Amino acid sequence: MATPTTTFTWAVGTMDRQLSNGAVQTVHYTVTANDGTYEAGAYGSVGLDQPEDDSELTAYSELTESWAISALQAKLGGADKVAEIEAALQAQIDLQRTPVSGSGVPW
Repeated sequence: MATPTTTFTWAVGTMDRQLSNGAVQTVHYTVTANDGTYEAGAYGSVGLDQPEDDSELTAYSELTESWAISALQAKLGGADKVAEIEAALQAQIDLQRTPVSGSGVPW
């Protein structure tokens, strides 16, 4: 039987911003791994660099979740860090699929 493929989903829960100019300061995110049977997840927050000039800002109302995910992944360290996070979640799913330890009592 083939090993199921794991799907990784990055999502943004909320963003903190400066009200004066709409600059996003912090992105709060989740990453979920799901192979159809098992699921693992992680969450975190990342601070974004602030532009020196407000003219470089995209209007807050025009930002998308795709923009926020790209920005947070870049700030985390790019593709290498994304792969590291996803590998850690895959390891959690692998342990759920084939446990190596347990707890309880024999009676």
